[in-house]
Amino acid sequence: MVLAPLPVSISPSRIGAFTDCPRLFQYQAVDRLPSPASKWTLKGTLVHSALEALFAVPAASRTLEVALAGLEGAAASEEGARGFLEIGLTTSADIEAYVADARVLVANYFALEDPTTIDAVGVELRLEADLSGDGDADAVHLRGILDRLDREPDGSLVVVDYKTGRAPAPGRERAKLAAVETYALLCERVLGERPVAVRLLHLREPVVIERAIGASEVSRQERRTVQVWGAIERAHAAGEFRPSPGPLCRYCSFSDRCEGGAAYLARPAP
Repeated sequence: MVLAPLPVSISPSRIGAFTDCPRLFQYQAVDRLPSPASKWTLKGTLVHSALEALFAVPAASRTLEVALAGLEGAAASEEGARGFLEIGLTTSADIEAYVADARVLVANYFALEDPTTIDAVGVELRLEADLSGDGDADAVHLRGILDRLDREPDGSLVVVDYKTGRAPAPGRERAKLAAVETYALLCERVLGERPVAVRLLHLREPVVIERAIGASEVSRQERRTVQVWGAIERAHAAGEFRPSPGPLCRYCSFSDRCEGGAAYLARPAP
Protein backbone atom coordinates (compact mmCIF):
# COMPACT_ATOMS: atom_id res chain seq x y z
CA MET A 1 0.00 0.00 0.00
CA VAL A 2 1.26 3.47 -0.91
CA LEU A 3 0.65 5.86 1.95
CA ALA A 4 0.65 9.63 2.18
CA PRO A 5 4.02 11.12 3.20
CA LEU A 6 5.13 11.00 6.81
CA PRO A 7 4.87 14.21 8.83
CA VAL A 8 8.01 16.33 8.97
CA SER A 9 8.00 16.36 12.78
CA ILE A 10 6.76 14.32 15.70
CA SER A 11 5.40 15.24 19.13
CA PRO A 12 5.33 13.33 22.42
CA SER A 13 1.61 12.67 21.92
CA ARG A 14 2.23 11.18 18.47
CA ILE A 15 5.01 9.03 19.92
CA GLY A 16 2.49 7.80 22.48
CA ALA A 17 -0.08 7.15 19.75
CA PHE A 18 2.35 4.98 17.79
CA THR A 19 3.45 2.98 20.82
CA ASP A 20 -0.20 2.45 21.84
CA CYS A 21 -1.34 1.53 18.33
CA PRO A 22 0.55 2.08 15.05
CA ARG A 23 -2.74 2.19 13.13
CA LEU A 24 -3.90 5.10 15.30
CA PHE A 25 -0.71 6.94 14.38
CA GLN A 26 -1.43 6.31 10.70
CA TYR A 27 -4.95 7.72 10.97
CA GLN A 28 -3.80 10.80 12.88
CA ALA A 29 -0.40 11.67 11.45
CA VAL A 30 -0.27 10.10 7.97
CA ASP A 31 -3.87 10.04 6.77
CA ARG A 32 -4.51 13.22 8.80
CA LEU A 33 -8.08 12.24 9.59
CA PRO A 34 -9.85 14.77 11.79
CA SER A 35 -10.36 13.58 15.35
CA PRO A 36 -13.83 14.50 16.61
CA ALA A 37 -14.10 15.69 20.16
CA SER A 38 -14.83 13.12 22.83
CA LYS A 39 -16.27 13.75 26.26
CA TRP A 40 -12.78 13.23 27.69
CA THR A 41 -10.77 15.36 25.28
CA LEU A 42 -13.26 18.22 25.30
CA LYS A 43 -13.24 18.41 29.09
CA GLY A 44 -9.46 18.43 29.03
CA THR A 45 -9.49 21.29 26.53
CA LEU A 46 -11.90 23.34 28.65
CA VAL A 47 -9.92 22.82 31.86
CA HIS A 48 -6.61 23.59 30.17
CA SER A 49 -8.12 26.81 28.81
CA ALA A 50 -9.21 27.77 32.33
CA LEU A 51 -5.73 27.21 33.76
CA GLU A 52 -4.08 28.99 30.86
CA ALA A 53 -6.31 32.00 31.59
CA LEU A 54 -5.35 31.77 35.28
CA PHE A 55 -1.65 32.17 34.47
CA ALA A 56 -2.30 35.00 32.03
CA VAL A 57 -2.93 37.40 34.95
CA PRO A 58 -0.47 38.70 37.57
CA ALA A 59 0.36 36.24 40.35
CA ALA A 60 -1.59 38.09 43.04
CA SER A 61 -4.78 37.93 40.90
CA ARG A 62 -4.75 34.16 40.33
CA THR A 63 -7.96 33.20 42.08
CA LEU A 64 -10.52 30.48 41.61
CA GLU A 65 -12.92 33.09 40.23
CA VAL A 66 -10.45 34.01 37.48
CA ALA A 67 -9.96 30.34 36.56
CA LEU A 68 -13.71 29.68 36.48
CA ALA A 69 -14.23 32.75 34.31
CA GLY A 70 -11.71 31.29 31.87
CA LEU A 71 -13.62 28.00 31.91
CA GLU A 72 -16.94 29.72 31.21
CA GLY A 73 -15.34 31.68 28.37
CA ALA A 74 -14.01 28.49 26.78
CA ALA A 75 -17.39 26.76 27.16
CA ALA A 76 -19.20 29.72 25.56
CA SER A 77 -16.76 29.98 22.64
CA GLU A 78 -17.49 28.80 19.11
CA GLU A 79 -15.06 25.92 19.63
CA GLY A 80 -16.81 24.94 22.84
CA ALA A 81 -20.24 25.02 21.23
CA ARG A 82 -18.99 22.85 18.36
CA GLY A 83 -17.45 20.41 20.82
CA PHE A 84 -20.70 20.04 22.75
CA LEU A 85 -22.51 19.14 19.53
CA GLU A 86 -19.82 16.62 18.57
CA ILE A 87 -20.20 14.74 21.85
CA GLY A 88 -24.00 14.83 21.64
CA LEU A 89 -24.84 17.50 24.22
CA THR A 90 -27.74 19.46 22.81
CA THR A 91 -29.70 20.70 25.83
CA SER A 92 -28.69 23.45 28.21
CA ALA A 93 -29.19 21.06 31.15
CA ASP A 94 -26.77 18.49 29.71
CA ILE A 95 -24.19 21.17 28.92
CA GLU A 96 -24.49 22.66 32.41
CA ALA A 97 -23.96 19.25 34.04
CA TYR A 98 -20.89 18.68 31.87
CA VAL A 99 -19.40 22.10 32.63
CA ALA A 100 -20.19 21.64 36.33
CA ASP A 101 -17.88 18.63 36.41
CA ALA A 102 -15.18 20.67 34.69
CA ARG A 103 -15.60 23.29 37.44
CA VAL A 104 -14.83 20.58 40.00
CA LEU A 105 -11.57 19.79 38.22
CA VAL A 106 -10.61 23.47 38.11
CA ALA A 107 -11.39 23.85 41.82
CA ASN A 108 -9.35 20.72 42.58
CA TYR A 109 -6.33 22.38 41.03
CA PHE A 110 -6.26 24.84 43.94
CA ALA A 111 -5.96 21.91 46.35
CA LEU A 112 -2.65 20.96 44.71
CA GLU A 113 -0.81 24.27 44.68
CA ASP A 114 -1.15 27.99 45.33
CA PRO A 115 -0.88 29.68 41.91
CA THR A 116 0.03 33.02 43.49
CA THR A 117 3.38 31.49 44.51
CA ILE A 118 4.20 30.00 41.10
CA ASP A 119 6.84 31.57 38.84
CA ALA A 120 5.60 30.30 35.48
CA VAL A 121 8.24 31.21 32.90
CA GLY A 122 6.27 29.55 30.12
CA VAL A 123 2.60 28.64 29.58
CA GLU A 124 1.56 26.64 26.50
CA LEU A 125 5.24 26.88 25.56
CA ARG A 126 6.09 25.63 22.06
CA LEU A 127 9.54 24.06 21.64
CA GLU A 128 11.20 22.31 18.68
CA ALA A 129 14.55 20.58 18.24
CA ASP A 130 16.31 18.21 15.84
CA LEU A 131 17.58 14.86 17.08
CA SER A 132 20.20 12.83 15.21
CA GLY A 133 19.00 9.66 13.51
CA ASP A 134 20.10 6.20 14.55
CA GLY A 135 21.48 3.78 11.96
CA ASP A 136 19.25 3.93 8.88
CA ALA A 137 16.74 6.26 10.55
CA ASP A 138 16.58 9.87 9.43
CA ALA A 139 17.03 12.78 11.80
CA VAL A 140 13.97 13.48 13.93
CA HIS A 141 12.35 16.90 14.26
CA LEU A 142 10.76 16.80 17.72
CA ARG A 143 8.17 19.37 18.75
CA GLY A 144 5.97 19.81 21.78
CA ILE A 145 3.78 22.20 23.74
CA LEU A 146 4.39 22.34 27.49
CA ASP A 147 1.41 23.11 29.69
CA ARG A 148 3.71 25.02 32.00
CA LEU A 149 7.38 25.53 32.76
CA ASP A 150 8.13 26.75 36.29
CA ARG A 151 11.15 28.39 37.83
CA GLU A 152 11.57 27.06 41.35
CA PRO A 153 12.79 29.25 44.25
CA ASP A 154 16.26 27.70 43.93
CA GLY A 155 16.42 28.71 40.25
CA SER A 156 15.83 25.26 38.76
CA LEU A 157 13.21 24.44 36.13
CA VAL A 158 10.27 22.02 36.50
CA VAL A 159 7.98 20.82 33.69
CA VAL A 160 4.32 20.78 34.77
CA ASP A 161 1.56 18.90 32.95
CA TYR A 162 -2.17 19.00 33.78
CA LYS A 163 -4.13 15.74 33.64
CA THR A 164 -7.93 15.57 33.75
CA GLY A 165 -8.25 11.79 33.57
CA ARG A 166 -7.80 9.29 36.36
CA ALA A 167 -4.35 9.03 37.89
CA PRO A 168 -2.55 5.75 37.16
CA ALA A 169 -2.51 3.06 39.81
CA PRO A 170 0.58 2.99 42.05
CA GLY A 171 3.49 1.46 40.18
CA ARG A 172 2.04 2.27 36.75
CA GLU A 173 3.13 5.90 36.47
CA ARG A 174 5.99 5.12 34.06
CA ALA A 175 4.00 5.42 30.81
CA LYS A 176 2.34 8.66 31.91
CA LEU A 177 5.70 10.23 32.73
CA ALA A 178 7.38 9.29 29.44
CA ALA A 179 5.82 12.10 27.40
CA VAL A 180 6.59 14.71 30.04
CA GLU A 181 10.20 13.53 30.24
CA THR A 182 10.39 14.16 26.48
CA TYR A 183 9.45 17.77 27.22
CA ALA A 184 12.48 17.90 29.53
CA LEU A 185 14.59 16.77 26.58
CA LEU A 186 13.18 19.63 24.50
CA CYS A 187 13.93 22.14 27.25
CA GLU A 188 17.53 21.00 27.45
CA ARG A 189 17.97 21.18 23.67
CA VAL A 190 16.20 24.51 23.10
CA LEU A 191 16.80 26.42 26.33
CA GLY A 192 20.17 24.94 27.20
CA GLU A 193 18.92 23.98 30.65
CA ARG A 194 17.67 20.61 31.85
CA PRO A 195 14.64 20.68 34.19
CA VAL A 196 15.25 18.96 37.49
CA ALA A 197 11.80 17.35 37.63
CA VAL A 198 8.57 16.67 35.79
CA ARG A 199 5.32 17.10 37.68
CA LEU A 200 1.89 15.73 36.74
CA LEU A 201 -1.07 17.47 38.36
CA HIS A 202 -3.93 14.97 38.30
CA LEU A 203 -7.02 17.06 38.92
CA ARG A 204 -9.63 14.33 39.33
CA GLU A 205 -8.34 12.86 42.58
CA PRO A 206 -6.51 15.36 43.06
CA VAL A 207 -2.92 14.14 43.36
CA VAL A 208 0.57 15.15 42.28
CA ILE A 209 2.95 12.66 40.63
CA GLU A 210 6.53 13.94 40.38
CA ARG A 211 9.77 12.46 39.14
CA ALA A 212 13.28 13.83 39.38
CA ILE A 213 15.08 14.27 36.04
CA GLY A 214 18.75 13.70 35.42
CA ALA A 215 21.00 13.22 32.42
CA SER A 216 20.13 9.51 32.19
CA GLU A 217 16.37 10.17 31.92
CA VAL A 218 16.88 12.75 29.17
CA SER A 219 19.25 10.45 27.28
CA ARG A 220 16.76 7.60 27.56
CA GLN A 221 13.98 9.71 26.10
CA GLU A 222 16.21 10.81 23.23
CA ARG A 223 17.05 7.19 22.41
CA ARG A 224 13.40 6.22 22.70
CA THR A 225 12.28 9.02 20.39
CA VAL A 226 14.84 8.10 17.74
CA GLN A 227 13.96 4.40 18.01
CA VAL A 228 10.22 5.08 17.68
CA TRP A 229 10.84 7.30 14.66
CA GLY A 230 12.87 4.50 13.07
CA ALA A 231 9.98 2.07 13.64
CA ILE A 232 7.57 4.60 12.11
CA GLU A 233 9.76 4.93 9.02
CA ARG A 234 9.93 1.14 8.63
CA ALA A 235 6.16 0.77 8.96
CA HIS A 236 5.64 3.54 6.41
CA ALA A 237 8.10 1.97 3.95
CA ALA A 238 6.25 -1.35 4.31
CA GLY A 239 2.95 0.43 3.69
CA GLU A 240 1.39 -1.01 6.83
CA PHE A 241 0.77 0.38 10.30
CA ARG A 242 -0.67 -2.62 12.10
CA PRO A 243 -3.45 -2.15 14.67
CA SER A 244 -2.96 -3.12 18.30
CA PRO A 245 -6.46 -4.13 19.44
CA GLY A 246 -7.16 -3.73 23.13
CA PRO A 247 -9.15 -1.81 25.74
CA LEU A 248 -8.12 1.55 24.22
CA CYS A 249 -10.29 0.67 21.20
CA ARG A 250 -13.31 1.62 23.31
CA TYR A 251 -12.11 5.22 23.36
CA CYS A 252 -10.72 5.43 19.81
CA SER A 253 -12.43 7.77 17.33
CA PHE A 254 -11.46 5.48 14.44
CA SER A 255 -12.46 2.04 15.73
CA ASP A 256 -15.32 1.89 13.22
CA ARG A 257 -12.88 1.96 10.29
CA CYS A 258 -10.18 -0.27 11.80
CA GLU A 259 -10.51 -4.02 11.34
CA GLY A 260 -8.60 -4.66 14.55
CA GLY A 261 -10.71 -2.28 16.61
CA ALA A 262 -13.97 -3.51 15.11
CA ALA A 263 -13.06 -7.13 15.85
CA TYR A 264 -12.08 -6.31 19.42
CA LEU A 265 -15.29 -4.39 20.11
CA ALA A 266 -17.38 -7.20 18.57
CA ARG A 267 -16.06 -9.77 21.04
CA PRO A 268 -18.52 -11.03 23.66
CA ALA A 269 -18.11 -9.37 27.04
CA PRO A 270 -16.12 -11.56 29.48
